Amino acid sequence: MVDKFELYRKAEEQVPELTWAWQMYGAGVENIGRDGRPEQVPVGEPGPDQLLVRVDAVGMCFSDVKLIKQGGAHPKLYNRDLKKEPTRLGHEAALTVMKVGENLRGKYHPGQRLALQPDIYQNGRSTAYGYTIPGGLIQYHLIGPEVLDADDGAYVIPVEGEIGYAEAALTEPWACVEAAYTQRRRLYPLTGGTMWILGNPGDERAYTFSQGLEAPARIVLTDVPASVAALARESGKEVIVRDGLKPGDYPALSEELTGGQGFDDIVVLDPHSAEAITAAARLIAFRGTFNLVGTRPLDGAPQIDAGRIHYHYTAYLGNASTDIGASYGEARNRAELRPGGVAVFVGAGGPMGQMHVQRAIEQENGPRLLLATEVNPERLQALRESFCGLAERRGKQLVLFNPAEEGPLPEKVRELTGGRGADDVIVCVPVAGLMAEAGTVLAPDGMLVFFAGVPNGTMIPLDLSNVYLHNAQFTGTSGSTLLDQQLVLDKALRRELSPNRSVAAVGGLEAARDGVQAMMEGRYAGKVVIFPNLHGLPLTGLNELAERYPDVAEKLGEGGVWTLEAERALINKFWKA
Repeated sequence: MVDKFELYRKAEEQVPELTWAWQMYGAGVENIGRDGRPEQVPVGEPGPDQLLVRVDAVGMCFSDVKLIKQGGAHPKLYNRDLKKEPTRLGHEAALTVMKVGENLRGKYHPGQRLALQPDIYQNGRSTAYGYTIPGGLIQYHLIGPEVLDADDGAYVIPVEGEIGYAEAALTEPWACVEAAYTQRRRLYPLTGGTMWILGNPGDERAYTFSQGLEAPARIVLTDVPASVAALARESGKEVIVRDGLKPGDYPALSEELTGGQGFDDIVVLDPHSAEAITAAARLIAFRGTFNLVGTRPLDGAPQIDAGRIHYHYTAYLGNASTDIGASYGEARNRAELRPGGVAVFVGAGGPMGQMHVQRAIEQENGPRLLLATEVNPERLQALRESFCGLAERRGKQLVLFNPAEEGPLPEKVRELTGGRGADDVIVCVPVAGLMAEAGTVLAPDGMLVFFAGVPNGTMIPLDLSNVYLHNAQFTGTSGSTLLDQQLVLDKALRRELSPNRSVAAVGGLEAARDGVQAMMEGRYAGKVVIFPNLHGLPLTGLNELAERYPDVAEKLGEGGVWTLEAERALINKFWKA
């Protein structure tokens, strides 16, 4: 019997003149395809700087939902008229090179496998495969300089070794998870920037500034102690004094001195007023720092923009000494989960939440106790089946918790930690109330990660007293980089990470729109993976394979996990060579 999988790997089939594709013509699922079906579009021959690629696997992502809902109004589409210039979903893609343009020979070759990093920058402008650049819900298509010669070079990564197509596609969402634990915040004042130091009348402590004051070009002073005013003047930088301001005056100050872009770095001395902190924190620039230095708690919880922590990497730093510079740097601002600590994953039952839990379990020097919350009983059961055994084998304790049935999260954390709190809390669902609640369960030196993004301007109460009194850290990430994705691929090759555990359902080309709908409905706890070159394969959960396709099901791993062998069986069954 011919092993069609090996023929598929060789990528020697004749490329058709027309290829099936799911084009997107506007907002809404109804605008994906034509009359609910894919359509045929020309393939074309590669130009000198192009590759003709086959799309082997595509992971469906909740980021696609935002695009489906917003259509051309999505920020990454820049108000594009999709009726005239359609795009395609599918930014989590595994590719195989079929033909190589003249100028790319020697760098790429037919049969070469690639994973694609979709977060692409061209001349500093954010573009993205699956958004501005039509994505992977197509059998064959051309990619050129928009992917292969952008700001960071080529946004593709060679895939070698025993890595499956689904596994290669899922290195992208896994890279986003990896990025959550890689320092993205700026931890030092910006060189050449504008620093605003906001004091508190009556505070006359003798402050020092061990590092950071050399960076800004301008220093703005408001009601600062004499010691700080002297340091600013001695620095040789431009000094601007604006005393006697009330919180309502802060926006006008920002408009006057930064054109409304915000201060690159803000320092608050002897903080006390939650109202003042709320007003000042609104004025942090993109990737700006907010440094609180004091010894007494605030009179309440300020309202902080959770969306900007996630998307703009605003950094809240602090310390309780009189050295303002002691807040800066990596020593007080970690990004990785605490070794041997207690980690809480809020909304852990979705595809990305499961990845965070899995990473923490598989991490050799990771937390010892994991609390995973989920309100959906079916997803909670999926967590149990997928990870309890794995956690036990790795010598870790995984506790599953349904707050809708078992009570408030803070009480559960207090119970598990003897009142100390959690070392790390990762919020995997974009719910403002849960983000705010998560901030209340941190232990000293705890880290709160907003992995799921809420829109900029979503204000939540966060007790910033914990930042300078107990070194609490609030962080978040959006997207990933080539380096993040390469790291995931390397871990997968070394079998330190198993992206295949994330696969929950598979489908062929015709099932792509059903896969999108299933994702929007939350039909599967894990990832939906589409194989665009497989025909006649309906969307099928891995738990349905035994009944529908037992020859594929028998190749699943322990606990029904997707494997390279199952992928081989699937391609042998459904690929028409």
